[in-house]
Amino acid sequence: MQFEISAEEKRKARVPHEILLVNLIGNHILWFVASLGIAKSYWQPLALVPIVSVSILAYIFWRGSRSKHMDSWYVQAHWNICMARSRLFSYMLGLLLVVSAFGWVGYSYLGMMDIAVKAIIGGVGLLPVMVTVLILIVMESDALHQANTGIISDGYTKRSPPPAELVVIED
Repeated sequence: MQFEISAEEKRKARVPHEILLVNLIGNHILWFVASLGIAKSYWQPLALVPIVSVSILAYIFWRGSRSKHMDSWYVQAHWNICMARSRLFSYMLGLLLVVSAFGWVGYSYLGMMDIAVKAIIGGVGLLPVMVTVLILIVMESDALHQANTGIISDGYTKRSPPPAELVVIED
């Protein structure tokens, strides 16, 4: 559904998607790859990736929960959409954490070979996270475009109906 939305509301609705895209592209792709190149010499830049990611996700959840008290329906809808995708990403990062912990326990206490641990962490932990990052980049880029054009998905409008005073341009 497309609504008649002011430029200021569109700008506010773009913010959550821009924040999540900074986390996905800037932190999980650009910073991760750059810091991976120097990880043998300096591990600290690589350690910043999860710290920054958790901080950004925490901000999205905090600000999104405040949105229902301070924003219009349209802006709140985009915060809710972004929060749902951030929740999915958080689950994937949790999976990576669990798989990494299993790999550490397997290597340290169960005598697993180093290559087996790397294969498990890479295949079961990192690969799903990276695929999720790429899919979320595409979804958030589209959501950014929709926020800029006044569009909300039909599924969301059925779950949370728009206020009556909001003018529908296209159904």
